[in-house]
Amino acid sequence: MASQSGLDLLRARTIVDCDTLNEQVVKNMGPFHDCTSNQAIAYGELSKPENTGILSASVSEARKLLTSGRFTSITEAELAVEIATVKLALKIAPHISGHVHIQTNPYYSYSTEQTVVNALRIVQLFQHLHPGFDQSRICIKIPSTWEGMMACRALEQAGIHTLATTLFSLAQAVLAAEVGCAYIAPYVNQLKVHFEPGFSDPNKLLPLCVLIQKYYESARARTQVLPASLTSTSEIFALAGVHHITIAPGLLEQLSQPDSAPEMRSLFDLDVPPALPSEPLSYVNDESAYRLSFSRDMHGASEEKLTQAVNIFCDMQDKLIQLVKSSTTN
Repeated sequence: MASQSGLDLLRARTIVDCDTLNEQVVKNMGPFHDCTSNQAIAYGELSKPENTGILSASVSEARKLLTSGRFTSITEAELAVEIATVKLALKIAPHISGHVHIQTNPYYSYSTEQTVVNALRIVQLFQHLHPGFDQSRICIKIPSTWEGMMACRALEQAGIHTLATTLFSLAQAVLAAEVGCAYIAPYVNQLKVHFEPGFSDPNKLLPLCVLIQKYYESARARTQVLPASLTSTSEIFALAGVHHITIAPGLLEQLSQPDSAPEMRSLFDLDVPPALPSEPLSYVNDESAYRLSFSRDMHGASEEKLTQAVNIFCDMQDKLIQLVKSSTTN
């Protein structure tokens, strides 16, 4: 009998998603349900020589759409970045059974209106590039600021699935469920672990993922927990039993090896349940209470992590813009 891989073991308890825009990874290591992405992932993929054609075609398409007046109040480079990202997602869509996740421009993280406009444009681009593409398979990732959450509420009311990303606290999770997000992405490690060599997060949020899922169950929330920003297979196995989990290619490779299933218990199997709030929390109609609760969470560390993540994603957006611009001069 073939030995069981860690990925096999994980799939028996949790829906496994892939955190990549690399079509070959998805084809070779599936099956996956959803495919998640962000500006850093898009930059890594579009920087590859084999994707220069996607970049040049996206610039031409952006120019054509702007000339026709289809979109306004957006630069050619920014539109080209969105087109290229959607093109990559469309290549992956046939190989997964669930959603393709596209993240809005992080520069709009503190504007509800701009985030909504950005999300609607992404949905329109899917239809423009692939007429008839099932809109229900699109999920828009939005940073978990107050303004981002309000954008999620408007989009969910319009029938567009959303994911509240860069989430570091129970307060954010409560609000995300109240506005109707389909998913949340708690970041187990603060984002800079992937960008600052040698840095290790001293306060990994593995227990928070368990707490949020148990809270959602008690509150009968429909929002699904989808942890992200993982750095090791041990972190992944500690979350076996979570609704969804999104995993980057390097960790997927480790998990796919024979006999990679560990002898360890998931945090979901511990005998001591997490300490849930004594009564359901609510923030959706009280912005000041939400902001105070979030600002005080972990003595300000959660808000700092969110600010850090928005900054890093803005840096990656800048790199994408430069990549597009350099492609037109080569």
